[in-house]
Order: sequence, then structure tokens, then C-alpha cells
Amino acid sequence: MTPGTHLALTLTLSGGTAADARAVIHTLESAFGTADDMPGDGGATVHTAAFDNDVPVGAGVSPPTVPPLSAPVTVTLQGSPEAVRRADETLTSVFTVREEGMVSGDQEQEWQLRLEP
Repeated sequence: MTPGTHLALTLTLSGGTAADARAVIHTLESAFGTADDMPGDGGATVHTAAFDNDVPVGAGVSPPTVPPLSAPVTVTLQGSPEAVRRADETLTSVFTVREEGMVSGDQEQEWQLRLEP
């Protein structure tokens, strides 16, 4: 078994299309493994996804190439400080990111980011 860390992350995405939401989620898969669920093509305006995986040490080094976003996407990241930090670093390596807010607790953090096309 490969040594690693168990990371749980929940994200909520608004703005853009379902394809934009899937692009963001696919980007995070390089750091978190497979998402529990993927947004469909329905008429939803808010999409959610969760990661709850054992992540090998060194994961997240090279995010995939993703198509550009069609519109700005607001992403709320919620999880442990390590999970949120890793998600922020991964998204920042691929997208233009503007931090819009942060709430920190003892065991969990919540960050709101705006990803620009």
C-alpha cells in the first residue's frame, strides 16, 4: 500500500455551465483522486462535488490540461486546512483565481474562490 493522506473536500460551484463545473472537478482529481459524483447536463445553476479519498504522497504535482471556462465560476471549498490548501494550489496552477473570502475553524476551513475564464 502506498503511504498517503486521507483528504475529504466538498465543493460547490456556481456560474458557468455544467461543462465548466466538470472541468474544475477534473482539475482537482489530479490532487484528490476521483470525485464521488460528477455534475450532469441538466438545468442546475449550482453544482456540487465531493472527494473523500486516500491520496498518495506527492499527488497533485501535474494537473491536467483543461478547456478554458466559458464564464467566471465561483467555487466554495470546504474541508480540512490541508485539503483546502491543496485544492487552492491545484486550481491556481490551472486557472486565474481570485480569493473572495475565507472562514477558518478548528478542524475545517471554507474558502470562496472566483475562477476567471
